[in-house]
Order: sequence, then structure tokens, then C-alpha cells
Amino acid sequence: MSGKYSIKDLEIISNDIREDIIKMLFEAGSGHSAGPLGLADIFTALYFDILKHDPTKPDWNERDILLLSNGHCVPVRYATMAHAGYFERKELMTLRKLGSRLQGHPERQRLPGLENTSGPLGCGLSQAAGMSLAMRMDKQTHRWIYVVLGDGEQDEGNVWEAAMLCSKYKLSNIIAITDRNNIQIDGPTESVMPLENLKDKWEAFGWHVIEINGNDIEAVIDACSMARAIREKPTMIIAHTIPGKGVDFMENDYRWHGMPPGLMDVAGDPPKAEQAKVALKELRTLGGKIKSEAHD
Repeated sequence: MSGKYSIKDLEIISNDIREDIIKMLFEAGSGHSAGPLGLADIFTALYFDILKHDPTKPDWNERDILLLSNGHCVPVRYATMAHAGYFERKELMTLRKLGSRLQGHPERQRLPGLENTSGPLGCGLSQAAGMSLAMRMDKQTHRWIYVVLGDGEQDEGNVWEAAMLCSKYKLSNIIAITDRNNIQIDGPTESVMPLENLKDKWEAFGWHVIEINGNDIEAVIDACSMARAIREKPTMIIAHTIPGKGVDFMENDYRWHGMPPGLMDVAGDPPKAEQAKVALKELRTLGGKIKSEAHD
């Protein structure tokens, strides 16, 4: 899909994806808000510009691989996949419902186009390493593996075991993206378990590191382009994002990490019954910067 859309087009798609995230979480009555909203720009860049993929042939042998390690953020992946044509958008409203293909954590065999099951945190990079080694054995060195990780899940030791392995075997077709939003379910990451200096740590583990604004779609595209030029080592893109991006009362508030709109009373926030409505209005008007238009 590379080159088909302008940056302005991609920004509009990303905002539409955020709207669907709010709708599906409100309908489900459970799920994670902050991370998926913050990741919308990265997933838009991946599905609509960066990845080699075909929604009509999700098992295409020449496709790039996208793994989501922090599986609780899967609403953003579902919404982006629907916009990209993997399934109809109306199915998004089945999120977390009994029998739905769209479970609260992704299950690979339920939905064509999902590459990994991710419930326990910290496993995505190990999955990427195994796939990369298998591709090397099959002489498929032209395919890329992208893996999105949370910052909080880097408290897990197996992330760093995988980091060492990827470096040792020079798995340069792995491009990892850390969603550096500085929150996790119990509070700010630097209070729960400090991660900084994260760039120095990944470099010490033998990775090429690029640091960007993860809510800048053009920066995401450029960083992935640079990463594909690196040989002999894997690349980590540290993408600084705003959790709850686009919804003023959610932005940078760790309490929205694992909470959908409509369930939590917070002083200064809209009342529970109004939260989804207020969030959608903010997204549709870009925080009041444009006139509100009719949406379905």
C-alpha cells in the first residue's frame, strides 16, 4: 500500500480509527483506552504505507509480518484492519463479546491477518526472533518483521533475553517499535519500574536505535525506511506517544490505561454517561479546531 496516501489522508484515517476505538470500547463496556488511542498514528502508518500486505490474501507468502506484543492494545489493530479492508467495520462493535473474533487480546486463529496470540506481556520480541530465524532458514530475507511493544512490558526479563538473541544472530529484518507513552496500569512507568535511559539500554544490547515522535505519521514512515537500510543488527524505534491521544480528559492519565469510556468517575472529567459522547466530539472537531460535522 506504500505511497497510495498523502500524509493528510493518513492523519484523517488515524483520527477515524480513534473514533472507532471509542465506539467499540464503549459498546464492549471493557478494554483499554489510552494505549490504543496513542498508537493510532503508528498503526495507520504501518497498514496504509509501510507494510507489504494484501487484505484480500491475509496469508500471502510474500507479506511482511506485524506482531503486537502488548496485546491489550489490540483495539487499535482491529480498527485499523477494518479500515484497511480485512473485515467490515460493523464487526468492531462485537469487541470482547462471547463468540466474537475480536477478543480482548488477539487470538491468531480467530481472525485472518493476525500473526500472533498475545496475552502474557513480554513475548512479542521472542516470537519475532523465532520467525526471523525461520525466514533465514527458508531464504526469505526480503520479508520484514515489525513488532510493536509497550514500554511497561519491558519490565519483563524475557524481552531482554530476546534482545540479546536478536543481536547475537544479527536479525536485521526485525524492526521493533516501542510505544513509549510512559504509563502502565499501576502508574507512570518511571515510578513503577524506571526504564530510562531506554535508548542507551537498547544500544548496549546491540541494537540500532531511532527515537521519534510516535504521533507524527511522517516520522514513523521515515524511521521505518531508515531501519530497512540497516544491516547486521536489528532496529528499535522508540516512539514517544501521548496515551489517550485526541481525547483531552484521557491524555497522559494512567488511569485510562485499562479503562473504557463510561465506567470511571474522575474529578474534572465528564460524567460517565457523557464520556464517549465528549470523546467523539473532541475527535470529530480535533479538540474544537474544526467545525463539527455529521458522523454515523
